[in-house]
Amino acid sequence: MAQSSIALIYGTDTNNTEEVGHKIAKQWQELGETVDIFNIKDIELQQLEDYSMLILGIPTWDFGGIQSDWEDIGGSLAELSLNDTVIALYGLGDQFGYGDYFIDAVGWLYEKLQPTNATFIGQWPTEGYDFEASRACIHDKEHFVGLAIDEDQQFELTDQRIEQWVIQLYAERTLEVA
Repeated sequence: MAQSSIALIYGTDTNNTEEVGHKIAKQWQELGETVDIFNIKDIELQQLEDYSMLILGIPTWDFGGIQSDWEDIGGSLAELSLNDTVIALYGLGDQFGYGDYFIDAVGWLYEKLQPTNATFIGQWPTEGYDFEASRACIHDKEHFVGLAIDEDQQFELTDQRIEQWVIQLYAERTLEVA
């Protein structure tokens, strides 16, 4: 059973996505919220159904590659029952080195979770990023489906972006629950 109503689940190979996840959780704690943090490889997928809010983190590798632990369970994500769950996504990528695939894995994760009927919050503006294409862009191309972090090229903006995004999520979640 969940100890808090919020779980942050990440997949990582270099620990960057985990580090960003801990920063996100710390921001929630400053708002008085407790966040349970898990590596996707260390949690049973069905446990995600125990939480009212999920914050899911995934890096994009090279030319749009999916982090292996997420890819391993990708086919099972649609089977989750998340009707009353709020989901926020964040992803890491390199907008200059792989500008045609910037945070594509976030778009992949979003697509995999669509059949669960979860409510997605936390769209993030594309302004301030320099990339060619992203599977994580929504139809208006002015927003990503979640927070975009570039620890390779814009690491100095990470903390500010996290702080702003968590405040945004807090407000959006409050609206969804009301």
